[in-house]
Amino acid sequence: MGAVTSWYRRVREDWPQGDTALYVTRPGREDLPPGRARRTMRVLGPVMGIVWAVFLLQPWQAAWDSAAGWERVVSLLAVLALAFSFAWVVFTHAGPHGRTMPLRRAVPFLAGQGVLVALACLAADQDGLVGLVFICVSGIFLLRDPRALGLALGSSVVIVVVPRLVPGWETIDDLVISVVLASVAVFGFTQLVMRNRQLQVARDEVAVLAVERERERIARDMHDVLGHSLTVISVKAELAAKLFEVDPARSRTEMLEVQTLARTALADVRGMVTATRAVTLAGELAGARQAFDSAAIEAVVPGTIDEVPDELRVLFAWAIREGTTNVLRHSAASHVQIAMTAETLTVDDDGTGPAADERGNGLHGLVERARSAGARVEVSTSPLGGFRLLVTTREATP
Repeated sequence: MGAVTSWYRRVREDWPQGDTALYVTRPGREDLPPGRARRTMRVLGPVMGIVWAVFLLQPWQAAWDSAAGWERVVSLLAVLALAFSFAWVVFTHAGPHGRTMPLRRAVPFLAGQGVLVALACLAADQDGLVGLVFICVSGIFLLRDPRALGLALGSSVVIVVVPRLVPGWETIDDLVISVVLASVAVFGFTQLVMRNRQLQVARDEVAVLAVERERERIARDMHDVLGHSLTVISVKAELAAKLFEVDPARSRTEMLEVQTLARTALADVRGMVTATRAVTLAGELAGARQAFDSAAIEAVVPGTIDEVPDELRVLFAWAIREGTTNVLRHSAASHVQIAMTAETLTVDDDGTGPAADERGNGLHGLVERARSAGARVEVSTSPLGGFRLLVTTREATP
């Protein structure tokens, strides 16, 4: 057994992979941890080999006890060859690491096993038909397809018919039960292994998707939080520098607000990582009003949020944050107007904002948030002459 295991290990290590592989790798096999695959094979291969080897004792003993000459040698060699071919199938195709064999290659392989069974019958007579069990099981391991159960049907017909046609052979109808039971049991085993493997692959994919979604959330929130906060901090710091000589008290006030904004941004980043940061529509409106005031931009901001339904308030809050950031950073606007209804939010400016089809990371993140809330985002030219950001749950007009 040690020699066989060493041979199998060398074959597995040298076996061609990828596009040059002889056989088709089952989906997900590449994700199977090598250590676990080896441990499984070390246990599964020898156990299955020992269990199934018991069936070959019958044709071996019958051929050994035969008085025939060269037929005896041929039959014994055929039984050994059948045993090795089955061992190869078990080591390379059984278990969670198993691979399917294309039908165009499986048919000649199984036909070769059929020839070995016929040769075994030269001296073992009807006992050589026990090898049909190995053909059925090999077909199931190789194909892993319900079509392989057809081998059990064909073998059953051979077991029932051939002994009645060959003079001197005894009927062995009870072997049909062994063929059927072995085929059904192995088919159920392979299906169970495949389903468990597919389930594990699906779980791994779900875990990967969850990680990707979390990364996207952190990236989107990082842009929204730091982009907005740093933009406002930059505006206030610039204003404080301009007021330092003419109005030191106002300059100091602006710098204190910069300090507060920096601390708030730090807290937001911490909350973003732990997903505990809350964004409110009222808070974003107040922040926008303060940011526009610091930038000397005339702004019309709604004074109430009562008209906005609860399920849209968080989305509108993010939209106001993104719109405010874009106005401060890109537009060079002097007038901004924010308007809200029960299903629509618009942010208009009279600046020179980005092109209507330009979408940065912030707008991309806002589009994703809107899609999750059943809304949509549009960017276009504002009636004020600048940039318009529209978030709405209404259907797009043709």
